[in-house]
Amino acid sequence: MEIYKEFHFEAAHRLPNVPEGHKCARLHGHSFHVRLTVAGPVGDESGWVMDFGDLKAAFKPILDQLDHYYLNDIEGLENPTSENIARWIWDRLSPRLPQLSAVEIRETCTSGCVYRGQ
Repeated sequence: MEIYKEFHFEAAHRLPNVPEGHKCARLHGHSFHVRLTVAGPVGDESGWVMDFGDLKAAFKPILDQLDHYYLNDIEGLENPTSENIARWIWDRLSPRLPQLSAVEIRETCTSGCVYRGQ
């Protein structure tokens, strides 16, 4: 069984490795949407895979590093594409949340990515 919880953060970034003249090379911002999915058995007693509050608590320190920041200044996010943000979150969250099965990033209503680990 899989469950998910969604989060949002506001941040500015620019993509330093795009071709000259690409609009994403300029400083801009997004209202990023993050969906964290965890997988596991449904507990006999609890009736759930995990408490959504525990998922929120595990992600809070990471979310606090991203929300209302310039992503390029964060170590490991010097090229903050959606793909790199998803991998960056996975690398920090999976040690404290071993049931993590996917990190989805949406930077617009129609564009995003899903990362499921290595």
